[in-house]
Amino acid sequence: MLDVLEAERERTLALVAPLPAEQLEAQPDPIMSPLVWDLAHIAAYEDLWINHRHGGRPLLRPDVAAYYDAFETPRAARGSIEILDAAAARGYLAEVRDRSAETIGRRGGGELVELVLRHELQHRETMLQTLQLTRPPGYDPERPRLPEPAPGPTGRERVEVPGGAFVLGAANGAFAYDNERPAHRLELPAFAIGRAPVTNASFLSFVEGGGYERRTLWTEEAWQWKEQYDITHPMGWTGDGREWRTGRLVPLHPTAPVVHVSWFEAAAFARFCGARLPTEAEWEKAATWDQETQATRPPAPEHANLDQTGFGPRPPVAESVSPAGCLAMLGDVWEWTSSAFGGYPAFRAHPYREYSEVFFGRGYRVLRGGSWATARRVATPTFRNWDLPQRRQIFAGVRLAWDA
Repeated sequence: MLDVLEAERERTLALVAPLPAEQLEAQPDPIMSPLVWDLAHIAAYEDLWINHRHGGRPLLRPDVAAYYDAFETPRAARGSIEILDAAAARGYLAEVRDRSAETIGRRGGGELVELVLRHELQHRETMLQTLQLTRPPGYDPERPRLPEPAPGPTGRERVEVPGGAFVLGAANGAFAYDNERPAHRLELPAFAIGRAPVTNASFLSFVEGGGYERRTLWTEEAWQWKEQYDITHPMGWTGDGREWRTGRLVPLHPTAPVVHVSWFEAAAFARFCGARLPTEAEWEKAATWDQETQATRPPAPEHANLDQTGFGPRPPVAESVSPAGCLAMLGDVWEWTSSAFGGYPAFRAHPYREYSEVFFGRGYRVLRGGSWATARRVATPTFRNWDLPQRRQIFAGVRLAWDA
């Protein structure tokens, strides 16, 4: 396990290696942390769970623990407190990792070590959001070329999913977060779901068709948000048919999934199409339920566009098909669902209440599937992401659904 931790740490540090200290230490936006805060937070979390909780050792830096507690220090405050500078944060990471190597050598791995690994992987995606949002000059990753535009799914094609029972949630025996459990049986009526995520070309038809001006497509809360912030297109788009992609303006790729849309925009687009957003139960059934054998079978992650650090969504490939016949349900873009974030029946907080439970009933919406920046280890078909309906910095897109 230590070799996996080390390999992923190398990727985390490589992500920010080209950036000077002043860029790492600046807070680019109140909804995003300074990158140096993320680095030190990764170290503090690792020390807490591997060395303190798993190894029974005192914290290395109890004097800074509160600064790097996500609840004690909310994002908006992280740019104005006395936090470690770039050199000190890297030193903190190295010192904690040396301690962790000793602890793992003495106590072995286990669930808490896996928790720490996945925590770093999720923060790396958050750091990529910050880099995409701010486009600092030092962030210039190699970008694989997208395929030439060709006919393909638009996101409006339907896959029919028959009604019946299926099991929602993560089974015992493998690592899963508390909000994925317990697995439980559900009866779902028949429904239809989009064969692929909605493309840039499809969403452009909404923009050009006056979707952002048609009041009837938006809820009251969504309309007020759109008007207050003058929202007229997805985040990163320009008015001349281009988008920002890893620091460059490039033409919109018509068959790549649209990205950086809020839940408000996704829901309005669905109404524009005479559709709706899927529930998370519908999403998971379409991703995992084999209609012929009526057995659970996850889509193959090896064919998903995951684990990138400077690319973006791509047109779905035929090999990314789910058991129900949908494309690209893992990777490329997170997909908003209509479901509010809450606990499953008989939910039990584990290993700490603040991971999930404190977010229940506070207006968060569930996203499924993972994005191009999500680690393969994280992007399972049962993993539940969540965010506020106005958020657009996440790599989120749209998949449509319809009643049968």
